[in-house]
Amino acid sequence: MKVQQQFNALKVFLFSVDSENCIRCLEDEWPNEKKDRCIQKFVEFLSYTDNISTVFVFISVLLCLVTLFIMGIFICYLDTAIVKANNQSLSFVLLVCILLSFVCVFLFLGQPLDITCILRVTTFGTIFSTAVSSLLAKTIMVYIAFTATKPGSYWRKWIGVTLPNSAAMLLSSVQGIICLVWLSVSHPFQEMDTHSYQDKIVIQCNEGSVMGFYSVLGYMGFLSAVSFILAFMVRTLPDSFNEAKNITFSMLVFCSVWIAIIPAYLSAKGKYMVAVEVFAILVSSTGLLSCIFFPKCFIILFRPNLNTQIGLLSKKNRL
Repeated sequence: MKVQQQFNALKVFLFSVDSENCIRCLEDEWPNEKKDRCIQKFVEFLSYTDNISTVFVFISVLLCLVTLFIMGIFICYLDTAIVKANNQSLSFVLLVCILLSFVCVFLFLGQPLDITCILRVTTFGTIFSTAVSSLLAKTIMVYIAFTATKPGSYWRKWIGVTLPNSAAMLLSSVQGIICLVWLSVSHPFQEMDTHSYQDKIVIQCNEGSVMGFYSVLGYMGFLSAVSFILAFMVRTLPDSFNEAKNITFSMLVFCSVWIAIIPAYLSAKGKYMVAVEVFAILVSSTGLLSCIFFPKCFIILFRPNLNTQIGLLSKKNRL
């Protein structure tokens, strides 16, 4: 019994050389190689000086400029057919959400604080939920526009911007309510992990309420799945301004990125876990931007003859 107690003590205390007394290191310290004194642990987080952070900042700024450029194109060609198609107000909401998603990358860089921990997941969840809600509302409008062309259709009175805008606002507000409940119950906070590594302290964000964290992600995943399924169902409808094919592909990219990231996120630790999150945000947002808006910008800039109702009709007929 005495030998066992001494062995347990050795795991907790440090012994000075040739000394019968032991010194216990503080939580932010660890023993040197000779085990004769305590030295300060190295503090780790995804700082702006890291090479990977420099890459993230460059890509984020570049994509912000690309998004602003596309937004400028849409403003300049506001009255053209391709911009008006499928609710231009939702298109601008989607562009703003994509722009904010690139900007929110900066919340994940630098030393985590209580305020940045709160803003990280809540901002990210709200922005992406609003973006996916806009795509879902666009898809609903495609379905209604086609169904309303049938004689005596009940959906004829719902044609317009009111229904899709209201649907997008309602679906986005649900995520906002989830975030408010999460913050009121147990909000995220800064945490210092002194146990995962012997020689360093990892400064990270603790989600607080695990239920709140997974509720935010779960609702976002639910919206993505519904948007993908509905867009896939209406992708072949013979509508001249049907965006469903582009929405289907964008949701496929979006869902594939986040599903593929889950194993990497669960296996990563420390700053690499944050880097995985930032990578997923950049790739998924880029997928939405490229799948939805690049084809439109190509028609606006390089095929202006198709940027009319007649041009789009003839293009659709050729396809």
